[in-house]
Amino acid sequence: MTRIIIFFFFISSLVFAQEPDQLSTGSDEFRMTSEVINPSDLINDAEIRLNVFGGTEPYVYYWPKETTDTLSNRSVGLTEGVRKTVRVKDATGKELTKEIYIPATSITEKFNGFFVPLVDKVSGVMFFDVFSWLGIYDPVVYADQKLVPIPNWTSDIEDRFVLKKWLLEEGAHVNEGQVIAEIENKLGEVQQITSTVNGKLKYLVKEGGVIYDSENKAHVIEQGAFYLAAVEYDKPQALKHPNGSTQTKNIPFIVVWLVIAAIFFTFRMGFINIRGFKHAIDLARGKYDDPNAPGRVTHFQALATAVSGTVGLGNIAGVAVAVSLGGAGATFWLIVAGFLGMSTKFVECTLGVKYRQLHEDGRIFGGPMNYLSEGLEKRGMKGFGKVLAVIFAILTVGGSFGGGNMFQANQAFEQLAGQIETFQGHGFWFGVITAILVGAVIIGGIKSIARVTEKVVPFMATVYVIACLVVIGMNFQNIGLAFQAIVDGAFNPSALKGGVIGVLIVGFQRAAFSNEAGVGSAAIAHSAAKTSHPPSEGFVALLEPFIDTVVICTLTSLVLIFTGMHEVEGLAGAQLTSDAFGSVISWFPYVLAFAVFLFAISTMISWSYYGMRAWTYLFGKSLKSELIYKGLFLVFVVIGASISLGAVLDFSDMMILLMAFPNIIGLYIMSNEVKADLNDYMKNLKAGTLFKNEKVKKK
Repeated sequence: MTRIIIFFFFISSLVFAQEPDQLSTGSDEFRMTSEVINPSDLINDAEIRLNVFGGTEPYVYYWPKETTDTLSNRSVGLTEGVRKTVRVKDATGKELTKEIYIPATSITEKFNGFFVPLVDKVSGVMFFDVFSWLGIYDPVVYADQKLVPIPNWTSDIEDRFVLKKWLLEEGAHVNEGQVIAEIENKLGEVQQITSTVNGKLKYLVKEGGVIYDSENKAHVIEQGAFYLAAVEYDKPQALKHPNGSTQTKNIPFIVVWLVIAAIFFTFRMGFINIRGFKHAIDLARGKYDDPNAPGRVTHFQALATAVSGTVGLGNIAGVAVAVSLGGAGATFWLIVAGFLGMSTKFVECTLGVKYRQLHEDGRIFGGPMNYLSEGLEKRGMKGFGKVLAVIFAILTVGGSFGGGNMFQANQAFEQLAGQIETFQGHGFWFGVITAILVGAVIIGGIKSIARVTEKVVPFMATVYVIACLVVIGMNFQNIGLAFQAIVDGAFNPSALKGGVIGVLIVGFQRAAFSNEAGVGSAAIAHSAAKTSHPPSEGFVALLEPFIDTVVICTLTSLVLIFTGMHEVEGLAGAQLTSDAFGSVISWFPYVLAFAVFLFAISTMISWSYYGMRAWTYLFGKSLKSELIYKGLFLVFVVIGASISLGAVLDFSDMMILLMAFPNIIGLYIMSNEVKADLNDYMKNLKAGTLFKNEKVKKK
């Protein structure tokens, strides 16, 4: 008897071990097997294929990747080194769930797989939606109607479509699959249009009217000009991703944190972003440059260094993503956020100069590390200030190696290799050359960095602005339509864009991530300025969000809107902007690739200084400590250009945003001090007691 029992368990174990990924729900043997394919050593290119047996077809597949359709039995572009949970449901409601592990083979895949969970956890904090958690705001995206487009329409289509005939009366109830109209293109080809949902029909174009004409610029610029009808639902429907999950438009905590601070400082400083603008320009022009003031660089050099750290791929790729997600209306809120961010820059850079330390050999140590530790110590919060300063410094070092370095090198190489075939496959040597260029500048310290950025920043900004103005100039007769699309999109967006809240958040988020107002990085650069009056550097600094966001980001948005690229979805941001320029003049993408390279170089140069000052705060102010950091920084330039690290760079990018938490806490605590310093400075300005550069004054 014992042997029989043992034999039974042995056979049972063999059966279950033989098919570990098969699940049974009864006699029909509803089960599935999986196949994992990892075709290369590159990251995020794995594939899972499912084979389902038994049950009742059709099967519905619920993948964790939002872009994978529920009707597909395979999902591609998956991350290696992580586990994925997949659900399959048959027509009768029977369900299978399976956890599948995707093995990582290469070093880069293992690194990427290790950082993905970390990125998810950090994102969970940074992008936590407090309002939906409290029940104040429903993040689910609902639609009142389903828009009916021209079939197979794309933004680069060259055709003219006319609504030949309506087959149903307006207001009639239609069913899914029912023919509602006939349209005709310029070749005379007629196509029937069917409804994809049930509901009440609403005309968007009159019978005989033109739906879309690619030669009509108003149609190219107008958001959703390719829709001919709308079918109104009986009740609002929650929109779904292709994988069946519900679409949401969250209000990220990090964006709320940055925007509330910007609004607070705008009111607390008496709208310094508006009333201080003219004086800021005078300071940047050198009208108040005192050659005998403490510091190492002029107001303009400090401004150029800080701008070079923010003006970069975010202005090209990031804006394209924002406009693609939020439509033309995102541009309006991006501009508003840029204006508000000017006040935050004023506060942090004023404190950066006030609490800086002048070393006997001429080196300057300043930034949030200093004003968080020393400024809070004055208020009896020495321990708390020290903790905030150390956290800030650690995040700055991490951010300088990733978002301020590897990401820039990687994206600059990708952009150049995409336009010039010679670069393809030579990422390592591109990284070596870039490291040599960057190293030649940063070895000389802040004075060397400032001398380069004061020339490179105006040049690269001019090149990019001229390129944008050429596109805008060729479409200038439609400038009114473009701004109308921006305003309409800001206040009357479709549910597909997330409504007003969704568009507002997209615009605010892009602005906050682009100009870094509240992050504290710029305070490190401005602390080296030659001035005896800390608020003077705050005035200069408030120009940064204006240049970065209000000017350059807005110009990028207008290029996308004029060329119709704001209607395109699914393309990477930099490619979207490149295609927009290329649609006007074929060789413009080469100019853009060159601009991206300059943006990347200047960003790396500035962030090397930010990271070095944070490094010396943590590990000592010796020249040896600085050289160790610079050496590591240059190594990471080569690594960034050579390989794609995916989640590693995402994690480092998040470290830059996380800098805003300790920094803004300190800014709130010391805001009264900054306000008092501002009042004293304005009294001296009105009294005419500030130093004036007579040469500039005469000009």
